[in-house]
Amino acid sequence: MSTASSNGAPSFTNVPIIKFTKLFINGDFVDSVSGKTFETIDPRTGEVIARISEGTKEDIDIAVKAARYAFDFGPWPRLPGVERAKLMMKFADLIEQNTEELAALDAIDAGKLYHLCKALDIPSAANTLRYYAGAADKIHGEVLKASRELHAYTLLEPIGVVGHIIPWNFPTAMFFIKVAPSLAAGCTMVLKPAEQTPLSALFYAHLAKLAGIPDGVINVVPGFGPIAGAAVSSHMDIDAVSFTGSTQTGRKIMEAAAKSNLKHVSLELGGKSPLIIFDDADIEKATELALLGILFNKGEVCVASSRVFVQEGIYHEFEKKLVEKAKTWVVGDPFDPNVQQGPQVDKKQFEKILSYIEHGKKEGATLLTGGKTVGNKGYYIQPTIFSNIKDDMLIAQDEIFGPVMALKKFKTVEEAIKSANNTRYGLAAGIVTKNLDIANTMSRSIRAGTIWINCYFAFGDDIPFGGYKMSGFGKDHGLQALQKYLQVKSVVTPIYNSPWL
Repeated sequence: MSTASSNGAPSFTNVPIIKFTKLFINGDFVDSVSGKTFETIDPRTGEVIARISEGTKEDIDIAVKAARYAFDFGPWPRLPGVERAKLMMKFADLIEQNTEELAALDAIDAGKLYHLCKALDIPSAANTLRYYAGAADKIHGEVLKASRELHAYTLLEPIGVVGHIIPWNFPTAMFFIKVAPSLAAGCTMVLKPAEQTPLSALFYAHLAKLAGIPDGVINVVPGFGPIAGAAVSSHMDIDAVSFTGSTQTGRKIMEAAAKSNLKHVSLELGGKSPLIIFDDADIEKATELALLGILFNKGEVCVASSRVFVQEGIYHEFEKKLVEKAKTWVVGDPFDPNVQQGPQVDKKQFEKILSYIEHGKKEGATLLTGGKTVGNKGYYIQPTIFSNIKDDMLIAQDEIFGPVMALKKFKTVEEAIKSANNTRYGLAAGIVTKNLDIANTMSRSIRAGTIWINCYFAFGDDIPFGGYKMSGFGKDHGLQALQKYLQVKSVVTPIYNSPWL
């Protein structure tokens, strides 16, 4: 197993100065009402980066009042779409001007690879803003040809105050996947970043202010899920909540929304996505896809290809090449450009992954490679591959959210479909084949929201993303995402002199 240093967590000087640690409410950085703070931890070392103001129910109340006032009386929902778009474009430009600092924040807070954040995550966030800015002046209803003597049309109006609760694995991407379409729609919002990764969200709040987004439109309140997140979910003055995270937490959010004001809910939840590789696949490319699918972002990806099914004709050669490549995978300092995998986000996730690895051993799966920690400091885990998997094993059913692959051999298309669908999740799937008939059959048969053919992690701002089954409902990305933040109003006028009215 390659590492970037002797202990997998070398020291470096790339750490940015932490500028923003307070709650951002109504255009200002403020202390929490309680005065409480919590630690945000550097996963490379386990050491404290900074202390962050801890939002509680009282702080959420204040933030919601600011968002409510900004929606009911402020300019944002009333601005022409083209004017909202201009400010969103300025916001995007400011992100690009601060790319290096933002990439460093996500690297030290989430353990993400600095060079990938700089090249992908931060520029993609700016492009997400621009994509939805382009939609801001194209939101309109329809004139209806009524079956009665009526003139009717629809209006698309912003839904109101939105609560966003985002996860820690992609702090930047998830911020803008939620914020950008709701800004374009004319909504105001209260966003709770994950307690593990609040730093970039607070920086983005600062940039929103610099861009001229009116006060109260974007409010960022760091805090813990059972307190601040629960307050968002149950708040009577929040009109919709959008959440990405675990299925267990998504269930709690739905319950809170139902018990409060029946607010609109959209959920992007867990996954146990299959990658299915057929005999005709290019083995070299297939092994690269399989490793990318489970090791990218250290496996902390909702669509990670954690179950890999390989047809028997190429299975043994595939397995051999896969293990060889996994053993050369470089684990270490996320600021080192040669590193391919940084640390897990925190100690809790680190220990959870290790416990699943032990489960796999006890269940009788064969550990082909990995399974151990890297270094003596920080939260690094070796790329881990199990074979001889049975569909009912815990490591084949539960979302581990780490660099752990479950590998299985199959014979027929029917067997592959059955195994792929043998999960409570339905977020994504990958198919590797040169046979168009097989690709089409598999795509129609697998119950998942995204199917990738001969590729993986192929996302785009214009490609809707969301799950089936217990992976949730509602779409992020694409113009469909706008629908979560809009309401349809019908306006009806009688046509006079009609004998029917």
